[in-house]
Amino acid sequence: MIKNLGRLAALLASTLAVLGSAHAATSAEVLAASKPAEWRAIDPRTTLVMTLANGGEVLIELAPQFAPNTTQNILTLTKQGFFNGLVILRVQDNYVTQWGDPAAGSPGARAQGGLAATLAPEWTRPRKGLAFSELKDGDVYAPEVGISHGMPAARNKREAWLTHCYGMVGVGRDAAPESGNGSELYVVIGHSPRHLDRNITLAGRVIMGMDQLSALPRGTGALGFYQGAEPRLGISSVRISAQLPNGGPAARLEALREDSKSFAALTDARRNRTDDWTKVKAGKIEICNVPLPVRVKP
Repeated sequence: MIKNLGRLAALLASTLAVLGSAHAATSAEVLAASKPAEWRAIDPRTTLVMTLANGGEVLIELAPQFAPNTTQNILTLTKQGFFNGLVILRVQDNYVTQWGDPAAGSPGARAQGGLAATLAPEWTRPRKGLAFSELKDGDVYAPEVGISHGMPAARNKREAWLTHCYGMVGVGRDAAPESGNGSELYVVIGHSPRHLDRNITLAGRVIMGMDQLSALPRGTGALGFYQGAEPRLGISSVRISAQLPNGGPAARLEALREDSKSFAALTDARRNRTDDWTKVKAGKIEICNVPLPVRVKP
């Protein structure tokens, strides 16, 4: 009897040792093990391809589920070639890169094809009917946060909205809420300015090419606007990916589905990093640190 209990204790100790030394998957290993069905196609019809004058390329996935009217305006302007030849107006360190018409508001402003200069803000949308993968870690700015249609988002009991995380694209406006129509856009290049949530329409996110917008020289004027002889990088063209040959670059990309097991595992791997370098696990993750992988289709 005692001898058998001793063997049982030894077996239990051995099992616990094996479990304790078991390797937890890293982010790279989770992605490598993901299944094809866990990835979704990027829609070329609502993805913009922005080519800069220096040859850099930026892909922007729009968010019609959150900002349908703004998305339509941006697509209309793009079809008209409105953005072609415009410039980067502003690069504010740890904040945003903004582009648009330098003559906006003056008699020399570029025509916008009959679009109204103002548009009702799309800061929030009804919560009901929106696919939403909630993040269990909580948030400071909202009752709930999660990922919705590939975008970082937040919600309360009635409404949902996109959040100002790195790479998110928003609509420039003046003091009046309806003073933006999608003709002037910006991308977040710094620490998440979540205080802007529900104060500006967010229309999408950059899915490739952030390095082209985040590493530009900072403007020295107020709010990072370029002034005087400071160079303003030009925009050669902005096109809808679907209108390019073979669906353009967006047709070759796919994003990890937020409702997949691999996405949950990836988020947990970021929450509790197990690589050799990490000595203390965070045990938490905030919405703007959740990875949103996009890759070229295998």
